[in-house]
Amino acid sequence: MSDPIQLPQTPKGALQIDLAIIEAAATRVNPYIYRTPLLQSPRLNDFLGFQLLIKAESLQHTGSFKLRGATNAVWSLDKDVSHVVAYSSGNHAQGVARAAATRGLKATIVMPEDTPAIKLEGTKAFGANVITYNRYKESREDIGMELSKKYNADLIKPYDDVRVIAGQGTVGLEIVQQARAEGVLPDAVICCCGGGGLIAGLSIAFHAHFHKSNIWCAEPEFYDDTKRSLESDQIQRADTKQISICDAIVTPEPGKLTFPINRQHLSGGAVITDEEVLKTIATLFKHLKLVVEPGGAVAVAAALTGQIPSGSKTVVAVASGGNVDNTIFKRALSAGAFF
Repeated sequence: MSDPIQLPQTPKGALQIDLAIIEAAATRVNPYIYRTPLLQSPRLNDFLGFQLLIKAESLQHTGSFKLRGATNAVWSLDKDVSHVVAYSSGNHAQGVARAAATRGLKATIVMPEDTPAIKLEGTKAFGANVITYNRYKESREDIGMELSKKYNADLIKPYDDVRVIAGQGTVGLEIVQQARAEGVLPDAVICCCGGGGLIAGLSIAFHAHFHKSNIWCAEPEFYDDTKRSLESDQIQRADTKQISICDAIVTPEPGKLTFPINRQHLSGGAVITDEEVLKTIATLFKHLKLVVEPGGAVAVAAALTGQIPSGSKTVVAVASGGNVDNTIFKRALSAGAFF
């Protein structure tokens, strides 16, 4: 099969990503990532009335699944590349910064001025040069493109990049392996969705093994553009004037490379309010001692609020990131757990 570095950065190229390409990505990234656990709580299962398995990507190095795609992209580069550029609200930024450091490359990262401090600090800690911008007045895409030309650098986009999608697919590959090791057959997988890179890669790997399982996206209220796009079969935009605490996944619309994949694999979606996110963060901390950020909590929130495919008895939810700042975490603890 083709290697992801040879696939064109087009929707047609993205649709060529298959299990073999994701398995190759796993071989490439495994020396640099952590194989995160698939957790469950008997008390949560009793409360819900079904088995909930939580893929704890919040425990990943850099605190997010984003390291996987970034690492696959960086270690797919030609030997003559010395500089990479990325734009991100925080988790992709840290992933690219760390991946670049493992290969001895320079990294310039474009981040919003209002990025949570923990994500800014984490990105700088890996040696990246951070350039901030106003997300409401400036285009990160334009800034990133200008910088990549200025530095003759490779631009690694947060989701619309075949190398990144393939790298994120290793989450799905691990879920399959771990579920089989535990002797369970998931009826459904629920995953957060911003631009759609994680759920696109995950769905390819998962459906290659479990063909009949449902895959659902989970999105913040007002930013359910993927769910609405699936329902209308055409790209819908989010209401970007609305404020959400889920900063990691408040993208304006589905990715041009990711949506064609997700259209093939996703069968529905859940919409999560800020209050439900806060209570989910508190619930995960109380019952599993997991620290999860708002965007990383939405898939588990879908399960906790009953937004799952009908008849599901075993559900996997991806807790995708754990980079939560002190203020939000305190708000979550004040909101309290679901039980």
